[in-house]
Amino acid sequence: MLEYAALGWAGCPGAHPLREGRRACSCDRVGCPEPGAHPVSPAWQMMATTDPALLTRWWEQAPEANVVLPTGRVFDVFDVPAEAGHAALAMMDRSGFASGPVAEGGGRVLFHVATRGAPEDEDEWWSCHLDCGPETIDETPGLRWHCRDSYVLAPPSALPDGTRMRWLRPPDGRPLPDPLHVLDRLADTCE
Repeated sequence: MLEYAALGWAGCPGAHPLREGRRACSCDRVGCPEPGAHPVSPAWQMMATTDPALLTRWWEQAPEANVVLPTGRVFDVFDVPAEAGHAALAMMDRSGFASGPVAEGGGRVLFHVATRGAPEDEDEWWSCHLDCGPETIDETPGLRWHCRDSYVLAPPSALPDGTRMRWLRPPDGRPLPDPLHVLDRLADTCE
């Protein structure tokens, strides 16, 4: 988690999948619909931090906690089915396009891009929890855009199937790619 904080990426603890017992998730929710794939606290947006002392304390108290990174602050994430993600990444590599950080896990590939932030035109800024979004997203099945009010799991978070999130292209401190340029390439592959 400290590596993410050094990049300026805030984080907070996430629930983790359980291998034994009657529950599938470390949270207290009976029948958790997303075992190990959500923040521990409902106040995750306020908790997320880059403070190394606080992050160290959290992971000392719960070393098995998954890593939750809020989106829409420093970066947004395009989340696509693995097959489309690998195809898009190969296409980007062939064309010399810098994909930026790319993670994989749970049958999905996550492209980390520059956040749209707070554009001057508020119509250009939407919450991921609304049933609206850019038309290109609605027209592209399987593509999810994690932006303001959303989060993603980050490597090395554990997944219910026993695997872990992993980096295909780890963050290296370089500027993140423009989301619209990445979206163009993903839309071609996901259609």
